[in-house]
Parts: sequence; C-alpha cells; structure tokens
Amino acid sequence: MKTIGLLGGMSWESTASYYTALNEGVKSRLGGLNSAKVVLFSVNFDEIEKLQHQGKWDETAVLLSDAAESVEKAGADFLMICTNTMHKVVPEIESRISIPVLHIADATANVLQADGIEKVGLLGTRFTMEQDFYKGRLTDKFGMDVVVPSSEDQETVHTIIYDELCKGVIKESSKQQYLAIIDKLYAEGAQAVILGCTEIALLVNQQDTQVPLYDTTEIHAKQGVEYALS
Repeated sequence: MKTIGLLGGMSWESTASYYTALNEGVKSRLGGLNSAKVVLFSVNFDEIEKLQHQGKWDETAVLLSDAAESVEKAGADFLMICTNTMHKVVPEIESRISIPVLHIADATANVLQADGIEKVGLLGTRFTMEQDFYKGRLTDKFGMDVVVPSSEDQETVHTIIYDELCKGVIKESSKQQYLAIIDKLYAEGAQAVILGCTEIALLVNQQDTQVPLYDTTEIHAKQGVEYALS
C-alpha cells in the first residue's frame, strides 16, 4: 500500500470527510483492520483565506508548496490537495516536489466522461467559478462544456461556503438556495452539476435533487484509494 499525502485544512471540515472516505475505502477493499496509510499536513485556513481574498496567490503557493515538501519528506508516495480552489497553485507545488499530484479536476472529469456527460454545471468558490484554472482544464484537457451560475448566484454560493460551511454551519435555507441554483444550471442545459468545492457535499447531496451531482471530495478520495492500492 502506498502512503497517501494529504494537504488539508482548507477547511478542516472537508478534510475530515477525506480522512473518513480514504479509510473506509481501504477497509472496504482489504477488509479486517486495514486502514489507509496517511501523512496529513493541515494548514491554518485563516491565513490562506485572507491571502485568497487579497489576490495574493503567489503567497498561498509558497505556503502550500512548503507544506507539500513536508508531506513528501514525511514519506508520502503521492499528494492529494483537499480543496478544489487551491488547485490553482498546483503548477507551483509540482515544481517543488518529486511525488505525483492527483488532480481533483482530472479525477472528476474522468468520471463525467465515463458517464457520458458533455455539458456540466460547476459550483464552487467564486475563484473556481470565475477563473480558468479549473474550468479551462475541464474544457482544454477533456473537451467539456462548463456552465457556471450568474454573478449574483456565484456570490450566494461563495458566501455560504466561507461564512457557513467552512465553519461547520449547515442551514436549510442555504440548502434551498443551492438547490434553486442547481435547477437553473440544469435548465441551461447542464446534464449534471459538479460540487466543485469540498465543503458543498456537507450541505447538499444526491437525495436532495433529481439533477445528477458529482461530489468532488468523494470522487477524489476514491481515486486516492485506487492509486494507493494499485
């Protein structure tokens, strides 16, 4: 079994979901008392969040690259970054380490393609929905047509992530707002919707809607288990 490197804490709420999913996945595959071999570096999200909203992505890249080096030195065989948004700085991280990075967008796109999805809606932080590091990868590498909410709906999605979900606050009113936005994306022709922020699955899941949802945390963790056991 390979040792899984996790770069987490963004937020710790969703990193806990990763840890659970990885261990449950290994137990399911191997049985008995087997669990995942994991090295975790959990950052202080307050530092990262401030830099994100100040547009200081170079500084976030340095912080996360330093952390990734620590994960590699601790014996990890590959790295998983437990957040969609900070995949923005994957190139900088990859330049500092020699172990492979399992990219969350690639993992998600592979599942979408296997399911025959060509046009997909994307929910996430405003950074993920607005900027090209995630949408562009889905389009350029996998040929996907990606649709995002209106500017007003993007602000709603973004605010709920940072003000509620990252703090472990789950509100029924926020769930209903998300479901309404998902319905709009479906009405615009999206065959499915990516839950492109690792906290969103804390709020909405497939039982809440008939629109197919793709939970990036679950998909990424499954890929991590497969890679660790390959």
